[in-house]
Amino acid sequence: MITSPLWLPATLMAGATQAWRTAVQRRVSHNLSLNGAGLVRYLYGIPFALLLLALYRLAFPAPWPLFQPHFLLFCLAGGLAQIIATNLLILAFGHRNFVVGTAYSKTEAVQGAVLSFLLMGERLAALTWAGIGCGVAGVMLLSTGGRRMGPVDFLRALAQPAALTGMASGFFFALTAIGIRRATQQVGGDDRILAALIVLVVTVLLQTAIQGGWLLARERGEIRRVLASWRMSGQVGLLSALGSACWFTGFATAPVALVRIVGQIEVAFTVAFGHFYLKEKMQRSEGLGLMLVVAGVMLALAGAL
Repeated sequence: MITSPLWLPATLMAGATQAWRTAVQRRVSHNLSLNGAGLVRYLYGIPFALLLLALYRLAFPAPWPLFQPHFLLFCLAGGLAQIIATNLLILAFGHRNFVVGTAYSKTEAVQGAVLSFLLMGERLAALTWAGIGCGVAGVMLLSTGGRRMGPVDFLRALAQPAALTGMASGFFFALTAIGIRRATQQVGGDDRILAALIVLVVTVLLQTAIQGGWLLARERGEIRRVLASWRMSGQVGLLSALGSACWFTGFATAPVALVRIVGQIEVAFTVAFGHFYLKEKMQRSEGLGLMLVVAGVMLALAGAL
């Protein structure tokens, strides 16, 4: 059920911010280990997440809401799933370029639609499902990286490490969305933005404790490199906090599947960042795939009206 029209601009802003953050994080990952690159997203996101919550509370003062018993459990589940998804996405970058790695992870839209139906009973209109199919087709075309491929070659490509890690990343991002939506539902009151920001702060703190604890136990020397990268990592933290605030607001106010489908517009921003920021060449097939993704988003929106 859609509880506020705010979900649409929040989702579009989330897509743009996440594409920018992922591009910057990829540069950070060149100098850090897999877990070190993941930690910067949460560690440097804490002050910005707290600032967003504080500013919102100043602008809209109200009593603190009550929390249901499973609030922390869902925050933890969503946060852990996001850590796994992010690490898998960084691994996918190691196999192929930035655009292709992100394209594989965008299968989270269809995975999220199926999982949200099975786990939460969320149903979508037939036109929205058509949008899912169109968007996934566009994502798969983007995943070819501009190479001409027959059906057999395409099936073989799906078995490659980049495809497997990218699609696994999408699966855990879908679980993240479900965990976060359930966490926001554990926050009492009618202010869904406040619920989203509270979940953001708690989740980021838990994620920092989890991944920071792992580094302390297994890669202690990496902590020094994470702290030394504060100039670039600070940008990752800021963009991560802003993007997550928008995603969480979307999840708090609309069905997970619909948010993730419209969130595929991130691929458009990803192509732009890959081309202009990372200087990666754009192929004709990527342009066609991009148009299919945008068409899928438009169909999904039409189905939601």
